[in-house]
Amino acid sequence: MIERTWVVGPFQCNCRLIACDRTGEAALVDPGDDAAKILSKLEGVKTSSGAPLRVKYLLHTHGHLDHVGATRSVREARPENPSILLHRGDEPLYLNLIEQGRLFGLSYQQPLAVDSYFEDEQVLHIGGIRLSVLHTPGHSPGSVCLRMHEDSDSGTRESLFSGDTLFQGSVGRTDLWGADQDQMFRSIRNRILTLDGDTRVCPGHGPETSVGIEKRQNPFLS
Repeated sequence: MIERTWVVGPFQCNCRLIACDRTGEAALVDPGDDAAKILSKLEGVKTSSGAPLRVKYLLHTHGHLDHVGATRSVREARPENPSILLHRGDEPLYLNLIEQGRLFGLSYQQPLAVDSYFEDEQVLHIGGIRLSVLHTPGHSPGSVCLRMHEDSDSGTRESLFSGDTLFQGSVGRTDLWGADQDQMFRSIRNRILTLDGDTRVCPGHGPETSVGIEKRQNPFLS
């Protein structure tokens, strides 16, 4: 498997590339900003056989501007025309990207339409990589986590792309439109902390952690 993380934009979002080394199929999780940087980095990543990657999906853990800001530019620049995926609950946020930007003095283009909506427990295949969708509302109505299964591809570790729901030593904000603190903590306890303790947690911002570490040490979860 091929995996890269590129920190993008003023909010320092973790844009993550995951790709099957055998087939070259790839997905970007949260292409939030700096489209030129993402596209340039993508061009430099090849499979072990030297083949270029084919981006199948643009996956979004939620619809806040710092996670969707580069989606249109990346989609339009890639010849594969990758599909845009988002949970339906966050479509209003996503489509309101221009107004989100105005609140922070930032300018964006009108977003493209969503191609497909995430469903809870949906399974996505990226070559030999298997992702499951966990709907984890709270930070936003349509927040999801993407679980990458350890049997997906050679060398893959069980991982969770947690968006802005769970961070190393912290949790997501709930003072934004559509957020619900009680719902977010239910999502964390019932959908994330029930996973194996050695599951790697890859947040939308900041460093990686694990389910076990957050169970034991996260002050917001004690």
